[in-house]
Amino acid sequence: MGTVRLRQWWADLLASFWVRPAVMVMTAIVLAQVLVLAEGWVWLPDGLDDWFYVGGAAGARDVLGVLAGATIGVAGTTFSITVAALTLASSQMGPRLLRNFTRDPGNQYALGALVATFAYSLVALRSVHEADEGAFVPQLAVSVGLLMGFACIGVLIWFLHHVAASISVDRVVALVQQDLTEALDRACRDTPAEPAPTPSGLRYEASLTAPGSGYLRVLDDAALADWAAEQDAVLHLETRPGDFVFPGSTVGSVTPAGLREAAQEQIAEAMILGQMRSVEQDLEHAVRQLVEIALRALSPGINDPFTAIAVLDQLGAALAGLAGRRLPSGRIWRDGQLRVARPATNYEGLADAMFHMLRQAGATQPAVMIRLLEVLAATAAVDQDLQRRAALARHADLARDAALRGTADSSARNAIMERHALFPAG
Repeated sequence: MGTVRLRQWWADLLASFWVRPAVMVMTAIVLAQVLVLAEGWVWLPDGLDDWFYVGGAAGARDVLGVLAGATIGVAGTTFSITVAALTLASSQMGPRLLRNFTRDPGNQYALGALVATFAYSLVALRSVHEADEGAFVPQLAVSVGLLMGFACIGVLIWFLHHVAASISVDRVVALVQQDLTEALDRACRDTPAEPAPTPSGLRYEASLTAPGSGYLRVLDDAALADWAAEQDAVLHLETRPGDFVFPGSTVGSVTPAGLREAAQEQIAEAMILGQMRSVEQDLEHAVRQLVEIALRALSPGINDPFTAIAVLDQLGAALAGLAGRRLPSGRIWRDGQLRVARPATNYEGLADAMFHMLRQAGATQPAVMIRLLEVLAATAAVDQDLQRRAALARHADLARDAALRGTADSSARNAIMERHALFPAG
């Protein structure tokens, strides 16, 4: 399994809602069994007896039974309320953002603490025997169970606070922007300097087809480049992470044509397809999540320009973080030779994904358009690249024109022109 595929598999595993709780449940089961077996082999120092359970079998059964029933009941009730809250939140911010809640480690650990305590209590309860069964009371295990019960009270209080905070729009926007920033950091960090321009005159003689259907979540183009270098071949791909791949469609080509079968096998290994997009290599996915929040906020049914302004701030921060850094070009070289060429998201494409739909949806909201012009000006001020500044200037001109068409208020029109004049020259 390649590094990129393994990294994506690990990210998907941690994003699953059941993995961390399952590990915690298994740990609790093992802990309960160990403490039961350790009963009678562990001597407590004097003075600590008052802190441990010293009752009989009936009391131990009652304690563990109540603990098991309470924790599983609280777990079910709490997460039923959570699902209802997330349903309401998804109607305002978009259903695609629900995955950000389910992959939240805090939610997973809270569920894990409750169900792990439930499993621990059951395992410890089965070891309690009355006198006619051969009396045995696992006092150490019951004492630890009581401690876990008190810990679950703290977990419940923290969890209620965490859920209330996690459905806050500002927090959701900040978390999605963090995903975007991390994706940009990975892309810029993994991008080496290119030795030379792409040579001309290459002929891609044999086409390659998709191994399945779905969104291209991750492409292990480094492994493809290594294979192409070994075979003295060149791969030209027509898809990039985030594109939807149709079964049997052409996804690229290879030179020389005699390597088509081998290249087809490499393509099948390098492409990870799925029903959902991933932020691992798809830079526009997190952008579209942020834009979706803003578009829903600007819809007539919600009409919340302040959320759209918060999204604009985070988008501008992500673009400003790219100052002085280079995005992947989609060309991979080995030993001075081009081996893989594929489409890649550039700075202009990111800016288009960020601002086109927001400008169109917010054209009649002067406050949103004024903030859009301010964000564009602030972003251009920290980036000295002339080509990037030209892309931002194009969006500033489009925003100014759309805003002037969308409002007849003279004060708003003057403010729009003033903000546009703040855009740095050159």
